[in-house]
Amino acid sequence: MFDDLNDLYQQVILDHCKHPRNFWELPVATCSAQGHNPLCGDQLRLYLSVENGVIKEASFVGSGCCISKASASLMTENIKGKTKDELRRMFDQVHDMVTTGSVPGEVGKLAVFAGVHKFPARVKCAILAWHAMMAALKGDGQPVSTENEET
Repeated sequence: MFDDLNDLYQQVILDHCKHPRNFWELPVATCSAQGHNPLCGDQLRLYLSVENGVIKEASFVGSGCCISKASASLMTENIKGKTKDELRRMFDQVHDMVTTGSVPGEVGKLAVFAGVHKFPARVKCAILAWHAMMAALKGDGQPVSTENEET
């Protein structure tokens, strides 16, 4: 059973890597942020359209490894319709999940990244888009790096 689940998770990640969702520049973005992972070379720009504190649309552009691209793809699918408070909780849950492997019940499809904790060098790939999301919501315009995780 465990091997089947791992295979399924790998298939989901590969699908989102090869065919990323929301991979385009959002022209009506109300906020955006650039993220960079110098260890792997991942770079992305995240675009958010926020109305009345709720994410209406999310997209990203950039280049990076398969984990980074799949994470941004799945994240942009999962944050639409969420409030800023919900996004903060999601960030904390996903961050905990990719660093410990513990899967909270609320993460849904994002659980595919639980195995990343076994590969510490890949944790920063999986969490990059999430740091960019938090920076975009703060609106300070500063690029974020996985090397200075204050989010």
